Amino acid sequence: MRIAYVSADCGVPVFGMKGCSLHVQEVVRAFCRRGIDVNLFAAAVRGDLPADLAGIQLHKVKYPAVAEITECEQVGHDANRDTMARLHTSGPFDLVYERYSLWGHAGMNYARTSGIPGVLEVNAPLIEEQEKYRGLTDRSAAERITRSCFECADTLIAVSEGVADYLEQFKEARGKIHVVPNGVNPARFPTTRTASSTAGDIFTIGFVGTLKPWHGLEGLLESFLQLLTQHPQARLLIVGDGPEAGKLRGQIAAAGLDKIVEMTGAVKPEEIPRQLARMDVGVAPYPDDPDFYFSPLKVYEYMAAALPVVASRIGQLDGLIVHEQNGLVYTPGDSSRLTRALARLIENRAWACDLGKAAHQTILAGHTWDDRVERILQLAATGKIQPHVIRNTG
Repeated sequence: MRIAYVSADCGVPVFGMKGCSLHVQEVVRAFCRRGIDVNLFAAAVRGDLPADLAGIQLHKVKYPAVAEITECEQVGHDANRDTMARLHTSGPFDLVYERYSLWGHAGMNYARTSGIPGVLEVNAPLIEEQEKYRGLTDRSAAERITRSCFECADTLIAVSEGVADYLEQFKEARGKIHVVPNGVNPARFPTTRTASSTAGDIFTIGFVGTLKPWHGLEGLLESFLQLLTQHPQARLLIVGDGPEAGKLRGQIAAAGLDKIVEMTGAVKPEEIPRQLARMDVGVAPYPDDPDFYFSPLKVYEYMAAALPVVASRIGQLDGLIVHEQNGLVYTPGDSSRLTRALARLIENRAWACDLGKAAHQTILAGHTWDDRVERILQLAATGKIQPHVIRNTG
């Protein structure tokens, strides 16, 4: 079987250090483990081809670097011609798997015109994100291309119920939407953990991810300050970089926490397991957001590494994390509840280890990338397995 994987978003460097980069790599790896011949068509690469992916064919799509928003839109639209040409030259393929991008439509168009299954993976409401955070000058064109992609796709993969609900707004998408959350490769992560026998020993609270406003780091820092008043042995480890990094460093310095809060900056995906091994708990402190649509890779990685997880009771996390069984959940945005949850784990470290072991078993029971790709291939073959039904919000 030959698959064309198309990633036309120049903001998704397929061999970079972002969560989206890891997502691309892990889906490709899972395809390869099934003996599938993968051709990866990418607008952005940033990094060397990982050794374990040496067997794939990499095609770098021509995508000139520009800074002005209008130019970005035109270049993104024009890049489709290069992608289409490369698909035709490299084919034939049995399946096209495309990561939805704002201006990309080559993958789904190629699948439709070639008469082969087209699967479109949708990770976020990109039109709204672009307009809100980066600027969008031609919304009508973005909507037109998006609707065309949805119409050409045989199957739309939504990474969360929130994304699926968003897709239901488009008539071109209805009837072919399926929720397939993110996953994890548990083989990447060591799971041997031993509870400290001394209550006063250092206890490290960890966060992994891009430092963006909607990740709740300001609330995490507030909770950490509260926690220190009763548990001075607590430490905070923040792994990642992003637009909030400078502001966060300033807050840490102002609070005099430089010696007990560590910010690593960006790290390569292969470095994440070592960083997780330094932690005693992994946190996902998302603030309250009625439009929460994420499928957080960090939480799957915490769980695969047998870390107890403390997470906001929001979106997909409410269900993946079962309170007091494989982690702890709390009301989003409530820093006092987050503080109390962390204190419970510090005060009962054997229980914290037990929660981590249960979290690891949850992953093995059906949340690996191999599980996800098996589901995707089933959907690609049939196209009509239990499509998402919009929830009754009345």
